[in-house]
Formats: sequence, C-alpha cells, structure tokens
Amino acid sequence: MALMRDAGRIVAECHAIARELLRPGVTTAEVDAAVDRHLTTLGATPLFKGFPGDVPFPASTCISINSQIVHGIPGGYVLREGDLVSFDVGVKWKGWCGDAAWSYAVGQVDPEKTHLMAAGRYLLHRAIYNTAHMKKWSEVADDMTREARRLGVTLVKKFVGHGIGREMHEPPQVPNTMDRDLRRADFDLRPGLVLAIEPMVNAGKPDVKVLGDKWTAVTTDGKPSVHYEHTVGLTPNGPTLLTEGVGEPFDPLEPPVSPVP
Repeated sequence: MALMRDAGRIVAECHAIARELLRPGVTTAEVDAAVDRHLTTLGATPLFKGFPGDVPFPASTCISINSQIVHGIPGGYVLREGDLVSFDVGVKWKGWCGDAAWSYAVGQVDPEKTHLMAAGRYLLHRAIYNTAHMKKWSEVADDMTREARRLGVTLVKKFVGHGIGREMHEPPQVPNTMDRDLRRADFDLRPGLVLAIEPMVNAGKPDVKVLGDKWTAVTTDGKPSVHYEHTVGLTPNGPTLLTEGVGEPFDPLEPPVSPVP
C-alpha cells in the first residue's frame, strides 16, 4: 500500500492539472494532452491508453461530459459554462497502480447537477467509511442503494469497481448495487484488500447505452451522470485513501454528512 500511495500521488497530480484546465473554451483533447505530457515527463505509464476493447482506447484519460457516464474519449469538444465533467485517470508507477475519478463543474451548474454531484460524493465517502464497519461488500452496496434511492438518484449497474494492485483490474469485482448474480460473488472486507470504489450515479434512470465509438457510455434518458472513485486500502485501523488529494478532503474514519435531498 505504501508503494501504491506513490502511484496515487501521481493520479492526484493529474487531477490537479485537469481541474485547472476545466474552463470554458478548452477542449477535452487539450486536457488529456496536458496530463499525458505530465505522465511522460515522470516516466509513469497511463493505464487507459491502448486498453483493449473492440478498438483500443486512444487516450490517457477518460473525460465524460454531462450525460456521458464513463469512458468518454477526449477530442474536439469545447467546454462550456454549466458543463459537468467526469475526469478519470489510471497510472502505473514502479509496478503498482492507482486509479481515481472525480466530477467537476465548469463554472456554475444548474441545481440538478449540483445535487447530483453532492449525492455522488456522499455515496463514495459513505461507502469508504462503511468498509470499516461492515463485514461484507454486499452490505456496503445495499447501503449505497438505499441512500441513492433516498436522495432521488440511481446507481449504474452495468459498470463496477474492482480490486487493484500490480494490475489496474484485479479480483474482486466491486459492484455499487447488488443483484442475485453479483451477490454470489460477494466478498469479505478484510485488511490487505485494495479496492477501486467507484459509484457512477445518474440523475434519472440507471440505464446505459454505449455510443458508436465503442467506448463512451451515456444515460439512455439524457439525464446527467457523475463518477467518483478512490483507490482505497483496507487496514486493521480502517480504510486509507491511496489516491488522497483527489477531490474534496475527506477523513475516511469519520461518518460523512448526507446532502440535503
């Protein structure tokens, strides 16, 4: 975990670069290029670039706008006031991986997006906190599902979090909401596990479709979506953030405060 914290520090540096550039008039390709230059300078490996699929992923970062949930491909889109941007980056450094996503507002966003962002941050922080107080991941996921329903948002089922270590995607799968099939893959929360916990939260329905580029996942109803993710190590003293510095400060041993519905 100490070695992974170094990878997490680089992930946080990438987020800091992106956060400064997420303003009207900047293209998502420019954001990706700035992060890619930073990783090249450090000699760190961008885990997303070339990731296999129907077509290899072509960029170092995923940048998803408004109704795009995850896996948005950076390109010529010009950011505008009021956009909601989910920025995701994974890095390998000296043989170990770090992965984190955060959703950022470009200027002022409308009340629906403001509430969605608050709900997404809360659900991530609550899940991290609960890893110290619950015995199985299914308990955490069920709690997230109840809280999402209370807040009037939905959790995406199609995509899940994951174990992470020497590789970006390792067992176990870490779903944000449990159904019968996923419950069979439930796992104990025990010291030594390192998890990428990443709720994807929609303002409308949880349904997903993938665009013709074979990567960009969007909401089927056109409603906005957010994506929040930390790499989290489970220890005898509770969870520790290995991607500390991404997003708002958070103490994983203190219970989070619920946003106003």
